[in-house]
Amino acid sequence: MTSPITTHVLDTALGRPAAGVAVSLEIEVSDGQWKELGRGKTDADGRVSQILAADDFAAGTYRLTFDTTIYFLARNVLCFYPRVTIVFTVRDAKEHYHIPLLLSPYGYSTYRGS
Repeated sequence: MTSPITTHVLDTALGRPAAGVAVSLEIEVSDGQWKELGRGKTDADGRVSQILAADDFAAGTYRLTFDTTIYFLARNVLCFYPRVTIVFTVRDAKEHYHIPLLLSPYGYSTYRGS
């Protein structure tokens, strides 16, 4: 079964998936305090599809953190953002949340995917 939260990293400078990006998922448990729920690395297609068990999914504020330094250093590329952190709100735990990251050495963007 697929995780209720998934992600996909695309290297827009190369025009292809970003494989091997370390990703962590956390939930905010109190004001400013976070609890790690899962870790993973993007596969050859740039995806992390199993970062959270469905039983552990609830409404709340989550954050995905992508270690971009290691990804770019492996390619001998300097980057401006050593980590990318995306904080988002889950209001309905019955829905699936796909959070893509479009990445380049000096910029990034994200959106809620399907």
